[in-house]
Amino acid sequence: MDAESSEGSAKPLESSRTDLNAQESKKAAVLIQKTYRGHRTRRQLNGFGLDASTRWYEAVRDAQFKAHTSPQPPASSLDDANPNESTKSPARLKWSRAAEVARRAGADDRSPSISDFSSDDNIENVEGSPSGMTQEDREKMEAARIRRAEATAMRKKTAKMMDLQYFLEMVDHKHRYGSNLRKYHAYWKTQDTDQNFFYWLDQGGGKDLDLPECSRARLDKEQVRYLSREERLNYLVKVNENGLLIWAKNGELVWTKDELFKDSVNGIVPIDDSAPKWKYNVPPPGASESDSSSSDESEDEDDNTVGDEGERYVNEEFHRARGVSKIKHVSAAVLFNHMIRTSLKKGHKWIFVCDTSFRLYIGYKQSGAFQHSSFLYGGRILSAGLIKVKHGQLRRLSPLSGHYRPPAANFRAFVHSLRDEGVDMSRVSISRSYAVLVGLETYTKTRKRVKAAGETVVHEKDKLLNPEKVKMEEEAKRDKSQSAEKERQYLEQQREAQEREARERRKAKRSVTGMVSSAFGKLKLRKDSSDDAPAAGEQVKRILGTGPEDGVPPPEGRR
Repeated sequence: MDAESSEGSAKPLESSRTDLNAQESKKAAVLIQKTYRGHRTRRQLNGFGLDASTRWYEAVRDAQFKAHTSPQPPASSLDDANPNESTKSPARLKWSRAAEVARRAGADDRSPSISDFSSDDNIENVEGSPSGMTQEDREKMEAARIRRAEATAMRKKTAKMMDLQYFLEMVDHKHRYGSNLRKYHAYWKTQDTDQNFFYWLDQGGGKDLDLPECSRARLDKEQVRYLSREERLNYLVKVNENGLLIWAKNGELVWTKDELFKDSVNGIVPIDDSAPKWKYNVPPPGASESDSSSSDESEDEDDNTVGDEGERYVNEEFHRARGVSKIKHVSAAVLFNHMIRTSLKKGHKWIFVCDTSFRLYIGYKQSGAFQHSSFLYGGRILSAGLIKVKHGQLRRLSPLSGHYRPPAANFRAFVHSLRDEGVDMSRVSISRSYAVLVGLETYTKTRKRVKAAGETVVHEKDKLLNPEKVKMEEEAKRDKSQSAEKERQYLEQQREAQEREARERRKAKRSVTGMVSSAFGKLKLRKDSSDDAPAAGEQVKRILGTGPEDGVPPPEGRR
């Protein structure tokens, strides 16, 4: 009975396997592969998947950067530890680290841009049925792709690197907040030590240092989150067919409202979502209530965060000055910091960053935890600042960023790119800080030109009236290092060699010119003499009555 039932059950299975012939099976396999490839390509174009080569490239690049920037003990310690091991010179190691940091800060995100296609429908047409497209559609898509490539190339020319004062934050493996690191770095420069700053701070003479203006606990607690390529996709924003901003991860409309949304390890999520916060945003257990950033209540935490943010942009020298002396401390940086403090007091905490491929990222600014530098790992940007969005509609833009401080030209290029991408700009208001920023840039450029012109006039006057003073000033400005002296000697030798070659060329030119002119003179004299001789002969031959034509017989014996 069991055998019969097993035979009966095997028959339908066998018949189902033989229902498809070889040709139909091949068509089914091709259809499955084609569908999967289209699905995978669409996800990669939308930024939700990284292929193996991209993952390996990112892993190798991160490993190289960490190897170059890892804190190292002084060269003498290395020599004592490994006396038989040949190491590179300290100068070469420092230059190698500096080059790697500059390369990382000036790099662009090379992942495919989601703005290469206007909608998912176009992607499906391209992937699913390329043969069904007309020639006109292909030409339109190619023209659009060329326009986008040209716009991207133009954006890369005007890209802005992170401000130099925040490079410490990017180089630090813990990414401790740059403002806090600068306080310890200023103290390190006053110490007589040959240790690298980060080695000195964590393992060397400064590992137990606790500065009054920034405690060690605060330094170690406030670590800025630097997103990987996959993590930043949670903050990526797209533009839909109606010109509204939507989250690329789920297609929902963007709304920068604190009461409805919060930040988490999964990006911006609803306020009631259970996604955990980043670990350095969570107050440590047992923290005192006096700590401004360790309050248990969210409202108190937000208020204290705003206060901490304002303290980071205080111009101490300007506030310490009294009366007319304040004018001496007025500068573009002072006014810029004042604008940032004002915006933070008003509660503007939503920030944006746009990279050179016009990928727009939006996040929530948090003191010492999430900044403009978080999105692109400190890489180059087109523009950065503050943003306000309601139901996907862009409402407000401000070009204020303490980490990047992009110029007004970058902000204008960003606004033009928004219009070109079809963003609804009908209700956008540009912050007054943009006009102030333009005025600051104009003032700074004018001030530099006036200062340079004044220095030139004074220098020329001193060269005439007091040349010894000018010589002493130039000598004082010269670099006294041995390498600089060698460079000056090399440049001096090169200049003397060039002058010697120039003198020889002039001398040879004069000698050749003299020989040529004398030769031409001799030729001219010979030509003149040869031209004059026939003329005289003609006059003799043409004496009247002496020619054969006049009937005078020739002398005897001649013809």
